[in-house]
Amino acid sequence: MNLRLLSIFVRDYKNTSDPRVRERCASAAGLVGIVSNVFLSVLKILIGVLTHSIAITADAMNNIADAGSSIITLIGFRLAGKPADKKHPYGHQRIEYITGLIVSMVITILGVQFFLNSVQTIFTPSETSYTTAAFVILAVSIAVKLWQSRFYVTVGRHIDSTTLIATASDSRNDVISTAAVLVGALISRFTGVNLDGWLGCAVACFIVWSGISLIMETSQPLLGLAPSPELIQSIGDRIRSYKGILGYHDLVVHNYGPDRCFASVHAEVPAEQDILVSHDIIDNIEFDFLRETGIHLVIHLDPIVTADEEVNRLRCQVSEILLRVSGELGCELTMHDFRVVRGTTHTNLLFDVIVPFELGITDKALCTMLDERIKKLSDSYNAVITCDRSYVSTTSGKEEQ
Repeated sequence: MNLRLLSIFVRDYKNTSDPRVRERCASAAGLVGIVSNVFLSVLKILIGVLTHSIAITADAMNNIADAGSSIITLIGFRLAGKPADKKHPYGHQRIEYITGLIVSMVITILGVQFFLNSVQTIFTPSETSYTTAAFVILAVSIAVKLWQSRFYVTVGRHIDSTTLIATASDSRNDVISTAAVLVGALISRFTGVNLDGWLGCAVACFIVWSGISLIMETSQPLLGLAPSPELIQSIGDRIRSYKGILGYHDLVVHNYGPDRCFASVHAEVPAEQDILVSHDIIDNIEFDFLRETGIHLVIHLDPIVTADEEVNRLRCQVSEILLRVSGELGCELTMHDFRVVRGTTHTNLLFDVIVPFELGITDKALCTMLDERIKKLSDSYNAVITCDRSYVSTTSGKEEQ
């Protein structure tokens, strides 16, 4: 039903891969939020003034904040839809995250203000007189907010918008706060106990808690939130599906806003394979990713020696050492770019180790530990190790087998 309503505002609403369609869907959701929240806030302000209820007035201000949030969200989506330019070559989609953060901060500030007003009401209470109309309006508000929350969730999932899903969460919180006001009003009406100031404090605390939670949620993408495991898995599976690719490592994913994903990765290919063939495979992967997933992928080609029996044997032995050390340290260690450089008196084993962030020892101590284990294979082996950090996941490819 909610998508049917969306289809009234946006004809081609199913084509969410088109940034313009996505922007129209978000704008429609914003307009619905503005109209419904303004309607509820006007009704609640009238009832709050007539009944002298600080709790209902606080709930009305919460709806006004929601309407303002919808306006900011609407403006944010419009600005985020601007094309890339010289100063912003990756586009303006991150503005959507910024507007979400602004909305969250506004909600928190209003909550603090109404908490202070409610505390004052506790010490200097005013007589409240709840009417039947007040109860009806509060009940209608709960119903509208339930529908509004569901509408935001539907549209947010449809266009994959964290901002709209966060707004839906705020609407669900409004249902709880309004229900608390309604219960308190019923208690005051039938028992004569004035809970208005206390309910105002409760609603205000709920608003502040909601605002702080939204600040934490909306700021994560701006701070560089790690991509989802599902996205990493899909990228890795797709890369490995191409014939001539042995594995991959050093995958880095940057999010510049919804539908603006850039990534880089090292793809491992057989060193014995014609370089032109390998390059052609890499070109096809990059083109397919952009066309089928919208991800701007840049691939660095890493040749891996596969026909040398000694190199393969040493790679397996070092992998077994890493596996045992991983068990001892309680974290997964993987390697990539394994190479062997032979000399007359010694042989260098060069490789990179991906070190988890939770590793309890220093990189130097880890390298010393691994070098000692490798020398047990032969005194002529020198381990030349580079400690690396993974920004998305563990190494995935032939070298960790």
